[in-house]
Parts: sequence; C-alpha cells; structure tokens
Amino acid sequence: MLSVHPWEAVIDLSANPDTHTDLAIAGPDRSGSVDSDGRRLSELEAERHIGTVCFKTGPPGVLGTELEWLVCDESNPSAPVPFDRVNEILNRLKDAGSMPKAGLLTLEPGGQVELSSAPANDLASCVAAASEEMGVLRQAFAADGLTLTGHGLDLHRPPSRVLELPRYAAMEKFFDRRGPWGRLMMCSTASVQVCIDAGLDDRSASGYQFRWRLMHALGPVLVAAFANSPLREGKPTGWKCTRQLVWSRLDPYRTKAPNGAEPSWPVRAGPHQSDADPRQDLIGYAMDAEVLCLRKPDGQPWTVPSGLTFRDWLRGARLNGSALPGPTTDDLSYHLTTLFPPVRARGHLELRMIDQQPGDGWIIPVALVAALADDPVAADAAMAATEPVWCATRVPAQRRAEADEPGPWLRAARCGPSDPVIAKAVTACFAAADASLARSGAPKALRTAVTDFAERYPRRNRCPADDILDIVGTRNNGSGESRS
Repeated sequence: MLSVHPWEAVIDLSANPDTHTDLAIAGPDRSGSVDSDGRRLSELEAERHIGTVCFKTGPPGVLGTELEWLVCDESNPSAPVPFDRVNEILNRLKDAGSMPKAGLLTLEPGGQVELSSAPANDLASCVAAASEEMGVLRQAFAADGLTLTGHGLDLHRPPSRVLELPRYAAMEKFFDRRGPWGRLMMCSTASVQVCIDAGLDDRSASGYQFRWRLMHALGPVLVAAFANSPLREGKPTGWKCTRQLVWSRLDPYRTKAPNGAEPSWPVRAGPHQSDADPRQDLIGYAMDAEVLCLRKPDGQPWTVPSGLTFRDWLRGARLNGSALPGPTTDDLSYHLTTLFPPVRARGHLELRMIDQQPGDGWIIPVALVAALADDPVAADAAMAATEPVWCATRVPAQRRAEADEPGPWLRAARCGPSDPVIAKAVTACFAAADASLARSGAPKALRTAVTDFAERYPRRNRCPADDILDIVGTRNNGSGESRS
C-alpha cells in the first residue's frame, strides 16, 4: 500500500486561486514541486516532473470519491439560487467542523457543491464515510430550503458563473473561443468522480499500464450506464448524456484522452500486452496542451492569447512582443490542474466521465469501478466485455473525426444502453462486478444496490436519463405535445 496518496494533500483555500473561501480541498501532491529559488525549468526537467507526479505506483486498494451536486431551491427548482445562501451554509459547516469523516468541501464555478471523501482502505469504508457526510450536507441545505440535486447537467437553468476568480474568468474566455460549451461545463454540470490507485509498476492486471487502459476502455460503458443528463433548459437534447456531449465540444487537447490511452483492437484481456507507455503519452499530452491561464498579481487578468502551448512556453515564447519568463515547477503543476481528460492521472487515477445520480445512486458507480479495478479476475472480464464497444467500428479515431462518425464515447452519450453492443458490455461489467463483490465479502446492502440497478436499467436497455424522459413525455403528451 502506498504510504502517501496524492489526494491526501490538503491545500488551504485562502491561498489557493482555484477557490473562494478558506475551506480545504484535496489536490495533487505537490511535495517539493515549488522551486524555492524560482528557477526556471528545462524541457527535460518538465517531462521528468510530469512522469513522476502523474503516476505514483504501489499496491492498489485505496479508494475515494468526489461528488458534485447542483443546488436547487426546494420550492422552485428552476429558479437560480443566490450564491450567498450556498456560501453561508458551507461556512457554517466549516466553522462547526461538521464533516465527521474528514471530507472536504469546495464550490464549482456555477455554485455546484462538491464533497471529496477522505481516502478509504476499502469500498465499504469509502461508501460508509461518504454516506454519513452526505447526510450532514443534505440536512444543512434542507434546513435552508435547498436541495442537492443529482443530474449530470442542470435540467432547467442556463449557466451562470458565481465565482469571480481570475482562474475562472480566464477559463471562461479560453473556452468561449469554441462556443457556449465551456460555460455549460463550468456552471451547469455535476459528476460522480471515482479515484483509484494507479497500480503497481509491472505488467500485471494490477499494474498501472493495464489499469490506465482498462479505465479508458470502461469509459463509454460508464457514460452509458449512468447517463443522467437528457435535458437542457427543460427540453430533450436527443442525448442521454448531454454532459458528455458538452465535454466533447471543448478543446480536445485538454479534454479528450491522451494518444495511446484508449484501447486499440484487438483488446486483450489479462496482463497488459501493449508496449505503450502511459507516462510518455501523458507527457506529450500535457506539453502540447495550450496554456489556459497565467497567474499574475492581484487585479491583473490571467488570460492568455490563443496558441501558446506549455512546450512553447518552455522554449522561450514571447507574449505581446515581450519575452515571457520561463515556467517554474509550480507553473507546471498548476498547468496540470487545467487539463480535464476523462481519466486524469494525479498520482492516482480520477475517473471523470460519470453523470451525477439521483439520491444515493452515486454509490453504484463507485462500487462498480472499485470492483472492476481492484479484482484481477473482474478486471480481465471487464476488459474483454468492452472490446466489442471499441471494435464496433474499426475506423481509426482520426478517420472517424474526418467522416464525422461518432466513436464509442459519443455513441454511449447519445444512446445509453439502448445501443445493443454497449448494452451487452454494460450488463457483462455489472455481472463481473457482482461476482467480485461476492468474492470480496462486500456488505449485502452494497451488492443489492448494484444488482437492483442492473435489473432496473441495463438489463432493460435503460439508464437514469430514461426516467426523466418518461416524465417529460408524459407531461407533453398530457398537453397534446409530442416528445422529440
């Protein structure tokens, strides 16, 4: 077991430009990452730093989750909630030391609330701790007439940024270059993020290389199974997981998977057979991504002209005609926080593609991922189950893009488990997870929750989005309208 896990690192938000209060959040392990003398990095040093901090290897087993929630007024879910109400509740919780299991609270740019669990040594402990803290959080918001709503995308309200911080102002301007999608992502989305260990430094099913590829192979399966964002401003979008569509429209150099991460055919089960090196793939991904913002003294905007990659910065780029001082290790660490691939390597692996679920439904994806990742038998079964999803079209990614043909991610987002190939993979992964949970002696309540979800949704070619669409269809039919 790793002695220190990267999501255990705690940052005081009063000094962190990512946030707005003096709460604390989990973040990447930055031990020794700041150059005490402000020394500028060389390109080789930058590559070594990325490879070192992004994959911290050791026996897998530790688990965490980050739960994002849309905040709604219980009496009028379509109305915007004043930021002061949300901020006041979080400040009360912070002042009272009310999070009993050391969970950490943060706010997203649109006022979404996020609970990050402390790392747990097993699934049961993770779920128990996060459930207890969600009870505290829900009670605090309910006392003020607010609810924490579980959807991947705000069903009714347009995006509205409430955090006036230079990071988010620069991020908004950066993404505005590609249309409205950045504001939607920042202000209107919510997810269940699952954090697992990177794995061992070997080529077994517990090795970081296999786990890296497995989590990417599972991505479309998780998008489809837990799709829960079919509406935008009250109307069906034609997508079961509109949140995934939103992410697909953003800067692909910082939101899509690094080259080499997604499986190629044939996908092999069992020990990892690829010669691809995730560290090298991620180094290229990070170095060639555009710089989203440049931190500057108080009062100055952090925006950056388009086209400046981190590699350009290292090689002596000029900004507005003047030489730009080269980046330090701290600048590189900050740059890594502005990359949002579906599986983010932060020492551990952070899965970011799952829509938030209603009520306690977040437990299901956490249990599913933990069971498939940490049981080698289940991991092999899951990798085999995903192969048809990736082989349904044997057209390489570049040619798919040129032909405007959706790949596995967008097929999963549009169709959910109504796609028969995806449905078969989802059902097989749930079966493998159930068998794993039985072998590990997981609590009966957890197993029952997973099997009940499988019976209610994937075995019927459904996902939570279909429940929402059923309600919309009933309402529209009752008023003489047809659902699109």
